[in-house]
Amino acid sequence: MKTSFYKPVLLAIVSLSAVTCAFTQDLHFSQFMNSPLLTNPANTGFIPQADYRLGINYRNQWSSIMSVPYKTMSAFGDVQALRNKFETGWLGLGGVILHDVAGSGNLTSTKIYGSVAYHQMINAGSLVSAGFNVGWANKQINVTNLKFPDQYDGKFFDNHLPTSVALAQNNISYLDIQAGANYAYFPNDKVYVNAGFSAMHVNRPRESFFDQSPGVDNRVPVRFTGFLNASFKIDDQWIINPNVYVSEQAKASEIVGGLNAHYNLTPEGDKELIGGLYYRYKDAIIPMLGLVVQDYTFTFTYDATMSTLKNYNNTRGAFEFSLIKNGFFSGTTDRQSLCPQFKSAY
Repeated sequence: MKTSFYKPVLLAIVSLSAVTCAFTQDLHFSQFMNSPLLTNPANTGFIPQADYRLGINYRNQWSSIMSVPYKTMSAFGDVQALRNKFETGWLGLGGVILHDVAGSGNLTSTKIYGSVAYHQMINAGSLVSAGFNVGWANKQINVTNLKFPDQYDGKFFDNHLPTSVALAQNNISYLDIQAGANYAYFPNDKVYVNAGFSAMHVNRPRESFFDQSPGVDNRVPVRFTGFLNASFKIDDQWIINPNVYVSEQAKASEIVGGLNAHYNLTPEGDKELIGGLYYRYKDAIIPMLGLVVQDYTFTFTYDATMSTLKNYNNTRGAFEFSLIKNGFFSGTTDRQSLCPQFKSAY
């Protein structure tokens, strides 16, 4: 058989290795609300309860059915800048590092983004934001552990047998750009509503381990993402946070919705218990548990598979955690929070 036959086969294998959930091709977290800069660059520096924010995320998926489970990690940080230079607005500056290893071919993705956003109050209870990020993306794959049709001996795949499949390169890099906008509404200290929309890969970078061929589109499709979240303070013991997230890329879509509740554990309001439940459409139920201790928030979620894949993984889809630190700079702790909280106003 000719090499041209094997190219689509290898592309299918690589694509399968790259998929980190049933409906979307890009890397993602179930806790989209806790990976703000990846969800929308307009979130950069939009920190309703603090001056700066640091966070890490980790996701482990399909370990019950994969010899090499998919692992996604990120670290991010952002800060509010120039708040004393603008009367009713400020600049947000931040960055995020994303690293993912998928499948037996160790398809490794590393992305580093720098992010900028501007936030402008339009009245006493409304805020509009716009931002973008620019990043360097790298992907590499180890074909040693992959198997191809011409390595089938009639009974088994033997990757010690020679193969006619060859990559033009196994390490590629490209520039990646994302842009987005947000609107927040907070009429009082008990109500907060935020909606946003973003477009990722707006520059349509080329991504392929093969040389460019006529009629083959190897540009990354634009990924469109929208979200709506809110925070309602019921009383001094309860705050409710509903969240909805919709993302679409190349006719594949992901829809996640649900809510979590914060329960106040102390009179000072510096310790909270978090519990919640989310649902990814036609894929998984996602329970959430978490704890807030002063300026630190730890959240754990588990994707319990509800699709037909549950027949193979016994509903064991993925687990994920995030850790976020919010903080104030010296001399700014008297700033009022835009979001409902249990603590006394700073």
